[in-house]
Amino acid sequence: MKIQLNKRHILLSIGLAMVWLTLSIPSWGAFYAYRIYPFVGRLLSGFSNLFPFAIGDLFVIISIVGLLLLLGKIIFTKGKGKGAALLSILEYLAWVYLWFYLAWGLNYSQPSFYQRTGITPQAFNEGEFKTFAKRFIEQLNNDYIEIDTLTEEEKSRITQEVVSGYQAIASQQGIHAPFHLRPRVKTMLYTPLASKVGVSGSMMPFFCEFTLNGDVPASQYGATYAHELSHQQGITNEAEANFYAYQVCTRSPWQPLRFSGRLAILPHLLSNAKEMLSDDDYQALLSAIRPEVIEQYQHNRAYWLGLYSPLMGKVQDWIYDLYLKGNKISSGRKNYSEVIGLLISWEGNKL
Repeated sequence: MKIQLNKRHILLSIGLAMVWLTLSIPSWGAFYAYRIYPFVGRLLSGFSNLFPFAIGDLFVIISIVGLLLLLGKIIFTKGKGKGAALLSILEYLAWVYLWFYLAWGLNYSQPSFYQRTGITPQAFNEGEFKTFAKRFIEQLNNDYIEIDTLTEEEKSRITQEVVSGYQAIASQQGIHAPFHLRPRVKTMLYTPLASKVGVSGSMMPFFCEFTLNGDVPASQYGATYAHELSHQQGITNEAEANFYAYQVCTRSPWQPLRFSGRLAILPHLLSNAKEMLSDDDYQALLSAIRPEVIEQYQHNRAYWLGLYSPLMGKVQDWIYDLYLKGNKISSGRKNYSEVIGLLISWEGNKL
């Protein structure tokens, strides 16, 4: 089988080489994140905003179905041409890979949170963690409000509050301001599947489009929206996305959004507390949390567990862990809970 190179293959090769170099050279990654991505993100997200449904999800679904059909045809069809068909599949995947990184994925090579903000990372001991946890729980208890449902008007207010929040912190905290005043939030086309694997939101890089799981409960909606919007603004690190969502939500004058932001951090606080504190100190921390907050937290856990498939969830966790580690997030899925270290460092540098 003779392979003929044409202009398309040459262009693909150059594009892939540029991606690999940008992923390897820090100054190139910074140039992409600061100079190129704002233009690309604004353009692609502006295009996706024209559609009421998640076009990124649709693209992925069509691609998977098309590739499976083509593979089936290759397997069950006799005769020549199988090699060329397989090469066509590989070429298509290479173009998708290139599109992924040029559209958003090269943000994985941007400077770290500490480099962007200029603050110093702080290693914290048990005493410092307890001080942070005590302050956090006091604020969490004060901001508690029952949130059973959200009207369309309240969801619209969340959009306004989150966008204005990011505009306020952007220059100081190392994140791009939102590309649009009214980012169009989309519902995942595969919501039931997402719930089975425990995914509440996603960022579809191909059109710089963020989506929310249609099953997200009202008390988690605001924090999830803020988290996923940070990804659209170029944040790839999950701990950083949690950090920015917390900053935006808790600075809001609207109590339901503040509570949603603090409630989203509670699982990560408890995860860190379980590792750092003795059993007695951990129980004392739990007892300091308002019963209504614990009830809401447990209700949300039970709600998601009722939708969760352990087998599918473990497979998704394994794949996503490999994906994160392959994109310079060395801690993998544990990265989410590293938000506590970011918050302690941020607050320590402010004092």
